[in-house]
Amino acid sequence: MRKPDPGHGRRGQRRLRGTAARHSGRRAEAWAALWLMLKGYRILGFRLRTRQGEIDLLAQKGGVLAVVEVKRRKALEDALAAVLPEQRDRLRRAGAAVAATRPRLKALAVRLDLIALAPGRLPQHRPDAWHGT
Repeated sequence: MRKPDPGHGRRGQRRLRGTAARHSGRRAEAWAALWLMLKGYRILGFRLRTRQGEIDLLAQKGGVLAVVEVKRRKALEDALAAVLPEQRDRLRRAGAAVAATRPRLKALAVRLDLIALAPGRLPQHRPDAWHGT
């Protein structure tokens, strides 16, 4: 009997969609990082795993440590709504934990930013996207 091709069937299709989504997410994060660098931010890390959760981008500008969530959606409002309050809390705690373990970051104010990407549009950066809530 022939083994099923992993690219066929429901499981294979789901795996292919997951792979495509990961690649799309990584491209979005690269674009977001480039956009932030053009705005004068220094990128300190990509996809940082912490006990509290994963940080898409960690960036610094002046006295601010930006914990940046990157979302690719059709509209900015959809991107803002995609990050639920529980995730925002985890991201803030993750940013504070990273800052606490790195002496050069301890004095910085931790802020939660959003970079929203939409097809055919320039990235939109929302500093303090949820106004500390």
